[in-house]
Amino acid sequence: MRGLSAVPSYVVMQPTTLCNLDCAYCYLPFRAADRRMPVAVAEAVAASVNPWAASGRFSVVWHGGEPLAAGRERLAALMAPFSAEVEHHVQTNATLIDDAWCEFFATHRIRVSVSVDGPRARNGDRVTRAGHPAYDRIVRGVAALRRHGLPFSALAVVNDPSPARAAELYAYFLDLGCEVLGVNIEETEGVNTRDNAHDAAAVTGFWAELVAAWRRDPRIHLREVEWSLRYAAAVLDGTADGLLPASLDPIPTVAYDGSVVVLSPELAGFTDPRHGDFSSGNVLATPLHTILAGAAGTGWVGEFLSGVEACRSSCPYFGFCGGGHAANRYFELGRFDGTETEHCRNSKIRLLEGVLDHARDHKSPGARAGDG
Repeated sequence: MRGLSAVPSYVVMQPTTLCNLDCAYCYLPFRAADRRMPVAVAEAVAASVNPWAASGRFSVVWHGGEPLAAGRERLAALMAPFSAEVEHHVQTNATLIDDAWCEFFATHRIRVSVSVDGPRARNGDRVTRAGHPAYDRIVRGVAALRRHGLPFSALAVVNDPSPARAAELYAYFLDLGCEVLGVNIEETEGVNTRDNAHDAAAVTGFWAELVAAWRRDPRIHLREVEWSLRYAAAVLDGTADGLLPASLDPIPTVAYDGSVVVLSPELAGFTDPRHGDFSSGNVLATPLHTILAGAAGTGWVGEFLSGVEACRSSCPYFGFCGGGHAANRYFELGRFDGTETEHCRNSKIRLLEGVLDHARDHKSPGARAGDG
């Protein structure tokens, strides 16, 4: 896995910077401002995306702010330039979802992912702009999705990863009715400067217990655990070298104004004395495919790629994570060419170790004590 791919697997689009919530751990810098994407930006992006979608599966992910805050009329207008082959996804806090939005999702075949952190008591960081708990509004939105028979995924932020938390978390999402669950241990990035260092044994235990809960009742897909198991199986089969792609997915994020940031959506809207605004170009001036073709030459991207090579040569977990994420390096280390971060430890190293600990503790009865 070297360099950047010229063709991404998906594009992140920011229909508005505005979010109606004010979550304590949010990384977004302009979520109190309603800066909306012009249709001309979507048209410019679609000019590159549509040929990619004609050649294979391709997704556009609408992510804000809160994308539903743009309104159905604006979101429909932004989606209109994209061909029928494009899969549309929306990452939402669910507080605005009602019957009309559910009909919109069904009509436009939008795949929905809901951000919620588990039971009511675990959602203390998810509040309205007035500081009131948002939980009841979130579950009302989820109830609307279920009432309309719309499948959805869920994304949970965990700020206290400990073994005792894992079973509770998994049981909650089984009952919620999601098809896929993603678990993010809170990250220090963007405007969120809260510390994300945790006891190593506790985090490893959290992941091990989460695997155990999933194995007892694997009715939903558990994103991080299933990826870990695929990697472990590939190592055992001797095929791990082919698991990572040949080059990094550029993951272009197109901000409301058309500026393009690659590799980490969390960098959009920020500036740096050395690197400026992290943008690799603007689709209103340069086609997206042209921007991506030259993105590896952008100063900070080159620095990040040097960091990836440093990870490759120094980290035994490289085959699993592929060198980590640019935003985590920048916001934790102040540079892009560093190596291990707290995010690496929490969500890569200890994840894999937790999965392996669970496997060692649950060997089949016939396994010899010295096996594995």
